[in-house]
Amino acid sequence: MKPAPTTYWDYIRVEELLSLQQGLAADDEEISNEEALFVTVHQVYELWFKLILRDLRSARDLFMSPRVAEQELSGAVERLRRIATIFRVAVAHFEVVETISTRSYLGFRDKLMPASGFQSAQLRQIEVLFGLEEADRIPLGPPGSHLAALEKPGGGSSPALRRVEETMADGPNLKEAIEAWLARTPIDATRNASGEVESDALGFVERYLAAHREVIGRTRDHAGAVAAETGRDVKVAQERLAANYERERASVEEFLAPADPQVRASTGVVRAALVFLESYRELPLLAWPREVLAALLEVEQGFVIFRQRHARMVERVIGRRTGTGGSAGVEYLDKTAVEYRIFKDIWAVRTVLLPVEDVPPLRDPAFYGFGALD
Repeated sequence: MKPAPTTYWDYIRVEELLSLQQGLAADDEEISNEEALFVTVHQVYELWFKLILRDLRSARDLFMSPRVAEQELSGAVERLRRIATIFRVAVAHFEVVETISTRSYLGFRDKLMPASGFQSAQLRQIEVLFGLEEADRIPLGPPGSHLAALEKPGGGSSPALRRVEETMADGPNLKEAIEAWLARTPIDATRNASGEVESDALGFVERYLAAHREVIGRTRDHAGAVAAETGRDVKVAQERLAANYERERASVEEFLAPADPQVRASTGVVRAALVFLESYRELPLLAWPREVLAALLEVEQGFVIFRQRHARMVERVIGRRTGTGGSAGVEYLDKTAVEYRIFKDIWAVRTVLLPVEDVPPLRDPAFYGFGALD
């Protein structure tokens, strides 16, 4: 049987789509242009969130595999970069919302109470799937209130609450999957006489920290010499520089070789892998893993900027009023932009990296050539 011919409007479901912008009214002719815009933009956001969730799950599922083939990493990078692109596009939509004047928005704002953007189940799902821990979540009120806010009016489960609970139960999250993948990185590896792979993460960290001490000492001395040429408060400037560089050296040592054995056991190999991948990115087998890290950073940066831009849009339209859902409004949004950071170690590695000429040589660079792991 021949397939029935289709049309654009049937394929995209245009008529159904255009019938959904009325908010609480029976028809969108009953609401103002500004309210119709407000509803439409938020519907567009939910569609973008749906696509982000699909790509996040796809990337997470890939890294859950016991062994991730190098040729599969390009697909993960493609999905992560698409998420970053969606966030950039979504940020631009806030400009459209800002065309609503404060007085126009106040004309329909009370209709929303006690609804809130916090009740976007898909945005909460993105946070959970990305790796935001419950302990790190900024409370809206008493413990558990962030889930209670997703209950239907009067209490009880809702589609939004079920969505979030299902995502919370569907572990691991992307951060956990990425860290498990990083922990399997062959760090400064070689093959022994029997052909078995031998990594040397501990030795690599020791050699790297020794190189770092040399570099930071050289940089400190150069900065001190430059300060001496100014001729003003030279001793004070040099002492300040020495203290700053010593703090930097100590923080790098603690990052790669934590004094606490429990912290070292939980983060040591992952952090060493991050530094290793960033430091030897030119080697064929490390090129795509390093692109994964760059894409993760791009996604998180996009998410942070999205939150910051959201806060500024809210402040521009309604100032620092209490949120319709009872939150602190802009103050709450600003806190999420600062505190909801997931891949902190990938950001921190930027402080640790060395110039390419100072990176310690590997025992067997050829191990990381194409076909070496076949």
